[in-house]
Order: sequence, then structure tokens, then C-alpha cells
Amino acid sequence: MNLMFIKQILRDMRGQKLRTVLTLFGIFWGTAAVILLGAFGYGIHMNQEKAFKGMGEDIVIVWGGTTSKSYQGLPRGRTIIQRIEDVELIKQQIPELKYISPEYTEWNKTVIYKDKRLVAPIVGVWPEFGEMRNIFARMGGRFINQNDLDDRRRVCFLGNELKEQIFGEEMDPVGQIIEISGVPFKVIGVLKEKQQDSSYNSRDSRKIIIPSTTFVALYGQNYVDNVVWKAESQDVHQHVKQKYFEIMGKRHQFDPSDRQALMTWDTTENTEFFTYFFWGFRVFLYLISIATLIVGGIGVANIMYVVVEERTREIGIKMALGAKSGFVLRQFLFETMFLTAFGGLMGFLFSATIVKLFPRLNLEAYVGIPEISSFVSLGTIAALLIIAVLAGYFPARRAATMDPVKALKI
Repeated sequence: MNLMFIKQILRDMRGQKLRTVLTLFGIFWGTAAVILLGAFGYGIHMNQEKAFKGMGEDIVIVWGGTTSKSYQGLPRGRTIIQRIEDVELIKQQIPELKYISPEYTEWNKTVIYKDKRLVAPIVGVWPEFGEMRNIFARMGGRFINQNDLDDRRRVCFLGNELKEQIFGEEMDPVGQIIEISGVPFKVIGVLKEKQQDSSYNSRDSRKIIIPSTTFVALYGQNYVDNVVWKAESQDVHQHVKQKYFEIMGKRHQFDPSDRQALMTWDTTENTEFFTYFFWGFRVFLYLISIATLIVGGIGVANIMYVVVEERTREIGIKMALGAKSGFVLRQFLFETMFLTAFGGLMGFLFSATIVKLFPRLNLEAYVGIPEISSFVSLGTIAALLIIAVLAGYFPARRAATMDPVKALKI
């Protein structure tokens, strides 16, 4: 029986080519919209999440601030400056800390290599800074280590963009000597390229990083520009944050509840907002694509009503010869589901081809790598099934409930 239905469908498709193409295109385009918007929505989400975490994951950056409350007879408006002794004490007294590092910064310092001269920001840190900030060395190099820190070694780690400005794309700079503020430094590593769309004092790719002890010896700075830390886990994150203020409040005599005394950027708060925002963005894309698919389904229903009108006399003949209403209903319902399945399959194949070929365009830095998830695929199949049944049932019921006598008179 199904073979007979298929032959009928193919005969109708050959006889009504334009109508068939329009019907299939509506389902094809709706299916492609669901799959492609879902795939690219996922790619954009993952790409932006990767870029956001390029600065570091679940870290807190702390700057000195100005007190907004009077405390123990001291007036408000006092400036709080962080020093290396503060960082060392915090590291000792908060065991829940996973990493912590001071960060010293000097802007626009002269860097010379042979006949090349440029300016760049110089940053002094502890070895833990690299792990917190997702700063990893390319193969053949390394980040600064504890021996560099203890011995005040004149070694430096270059951002990848800065490396290309100084040495070009081909040359390996590891082991080369450059001058920073007139002092020779040995290059020990180059930043492995990463995505980064967040920063608080310029992109890592444009910096030179040296041991903090070497930085202090070179520039004589006796205060820390900022401190970067990361807790052992999210469970103790707020505890560490509170302890940080308590320790600093005791040392510098300010109210621990005074959040203006130290300025903080807690990236965990941004991460939560970022996650909700992009899930909302993806749901929005799904709704748009589902609406497109529904429009395609409405087009199928309208076409099927036209088919019923055109084949009214044929339906009357079949019913006069003994065809049951259930047979007629199944015939038109099967035709609708066949067209929907065929259009949906074309949409799936088209989308899969686009997703497979897209990486060759080298646009990952902008929209990420699209991926067709099983969730979206199963959801699309379910939506196609529901749309096919609804789009085909009502025209099919109309055909199945016709009066054969009236149908033959038309």
C-alpha cells in the first residue's frame, strides 16, 4: 500500500513541479534554518566563552582604593596602597588560595634588538601568574619560574604579537638577548597564541613579562599595581574574598566591609552573566528558526488543501469504488509526511555540508566553529514530525469526509 502511495506522490510531483518545489523549499529552508542557527549559535557561544576566559578563569584582580568609611578614629578618603609584604602575608594566612601573584607594570618602556627599537609595557609577576592568566609558552620556550624569581634573573617572556614586531614571523627568539630600558634580558619564551577579548591593562600578546624581583630591582617600585588571585574552588571563593579584605583591613586600618578601600574585578560574576546571556541568545536563535520551520509547515498545509481541491473528483471516484475514508486520510497524510521528510532530509544534508566546509574559510576567530548537536538534531526531527502530522491531518480529514456523490459532480 505504501508503494502505491509513493507512486501516486511521484506522479503528482511530476505533474505539479512548481508546487512541489515550493513545498519542498519551505521545509528545506526551515530545517536548514534550525540546524544552521543552532550550529552557529553554539560556535559563537563557545568562541566567546573561550575568548572571555583568555584573560583567566575564576580569577579576581585587586587594586588599591580609597576608603569610604571612617574607622577607629581615622577619616574616610584615605588611599590604600598594596605592597609586596601584603601579598606574602595573604598567601601565608589564606590556605584556600590556589594561586596569587603581585603585578607591577611600567608603560611604554624602550625595547631594542639590533637595529629595531620600539616601546612596550613591562610587567613583573610571580610564576603563578601564568597559570591564572592562561599564559602558556610555545613549544621550545617556558614561562618564568621560581629560580628566576629567587635569583632576580634578567629573563623575559614575550607576547606573540610583540615577538613578531621584534623578530619577525620566522625567527625563534628563545635564547636571544634584547635590551629593556637599557638592560640586557634573555628571552626564555613566547606566548602561545590565544583568544582574549577582556583585559584590564592591555592584551597579553603585546606585553613583556619579567620576574617581579627583577622588576623591582630595575625600576625601584615599592608598591604593587594590582594583585591577581584564584581560590581553590568556587565553594571557598567568597570566603577567600572576605578574608582578603579582613587581612588588608587589619594591616591598613580600614573597615573590612568597606568595598571601596580595595577595588576588585571578580571575573566569576561576569562568567555567570556571560553564561546566562549566551544561553538566552541561543534560545532566541532557536525560536527564530522554529518559527521559520512553522511557516514552512503552514505552506505545506496550504499546498495540501490545494491538492485536495484539485483531486476532489479523483477522491470521489475512489470512494465510489469502495475506498474507505481511512484509506483516503492515510494517503494524503502519507503524502504530506513524505514531502516533509524529503525536504527535511535535504535541509539536513545542506546544513551538514555548510558546517563541514565552514572551517576552510578561516573565520573561527570571529564566529567560532559551528557544530551540529544531537539535541538540536533530535529536536528538529521531532518538530518536523509534529509539523508534518498537523499540516497533513486537516487537509487529509477534509478529503476523507467528502461526500462521494458531491465530489463526482465537481
